[in-house]
Amino acid sequence: MNSANDIVQEVSSALHQAHTQSLDISFNELLDMHDSGELNIAPDYQRLFRWSEGQRSRIIESLLLEMPIPPVFVIEDEENKYQLIDGLQRISSYLHLRGQLDAPHLDPPVKKGEFLRLVDCDIVTALNGLTWHDLPSSLQIRLKRSFIRVEVVRKESDPRFKYHMFKRLNTGGEKLSDQQIRNATVRMLGNEMPDFLSELSQVDAFVACVGGLTQERFLSGAHDELVLRFFALKNNREKFKHEVGDFLTEFMEGVAKEEIAFDYLAEKEVFVKTFEALKASMAEMSFSFLNKRTGKLTNGFGIYHFEAVTMGLQAVLSKLDSTDDTQMKKLQEVLTAVKTDGDFVTITTGGGKNSPGPLKARIEFVEKALADAFSS
Repeated sequence: MNSANDIVQEVSSALHQAHTQSLDISFNELLDMHDSGELNIAPDYQRLFRWSEGQRSRIIESLLLEMPIPPVFVIEDEENKYQLIDGLQRISSYLHLRGQLDAPHLDPPVKKGEFLRLVDCDIVTALNGLTWHDLPSSLQIRLKRSFIRVEVVRKESDPRFKYHMFKRLNTGGEKLSDQQIRNATVRMLGNEMPDFLSELSQVDAFVACVGGLTQERFLSGAHDELVLRFFALKNNREKFKHEVGDFLTEFMEGVAKEEIAFDYLAEKEVFVKTFEALKASMAEMSFSFLNKRTGKLTNGFGIYHFEAVTMGLQAVLSKLDSTDDTQMKKLQEVLTAVKTDGDFVTITTGGGKNSPGPLKARIEFVEKALADAFSS
């Protein structure tokens, strides 16, 4: 057990890694910083903006009434620019009021140049129905000059401190998904992995095979997480114990810290070839599963099928040519037979399958079937 003195010294050492600063910045200055690129809202955060028009309107009403507003948090980069890590809902609401918000993921979508029309203001109801241009100039000036506390994590701070700080700042009304946290925190380590995952999640062949995922899951980073799962299982499967989330996070962090070797170009080639073969053979049925009632494959998405099929396919990938129609028809027949096999159904349905044994069993089941079919 560490002594009290050891603990105090460890805390003191950690404190030296942190360099922070508190600033009071007007919303108009934040708008200018956003427009000039000095304040960056990364793509991982942009999808998180979910406030309703009523919520956006009420934060504007609060500013007009000079109500206290929680601070926002930013990280300073090497060029002295700021990256927003907490406060997206407040900042984006003001951007919408000023016609500077681009949020195509919202329903209805918001385009730059469209101005928020205030609704559901419940203190000053006369504001309802007004846009920025309808507000009296005195209120426009009040909004422009409204200040918000900005907590800055200075660039001198240790990268790991920035990383752990973000993990602990997931306090907004819209919680980040596990993958959104991974993307954002690993990005702060200065690594390309988040952009790499995002790029591959948009590959046509991959999108065609995972069409069973909903738009909501796409916005939460589910596509990126599937790409990550592919590489984690392909390159680090022996480290999987039970908790998938921890397994994926540790792999992504390991690559980011260069503790796990990862050849981006070579891995991309394998990924693309895998999904081109699946698109040419199974397409949207790649990760479908058996409907026991009808005895037919249902056009859905099964995560165990994703793991088993994509990993099992690696055993014969070098022999496959996605432009060879005969080969692709054979691949379709083999995978369909696997999915409808009673033994495979048993090891890919029900609880208790998220552990090394069942994972190994379902991957090896597909490997054997494909190896037997493409042995020549």
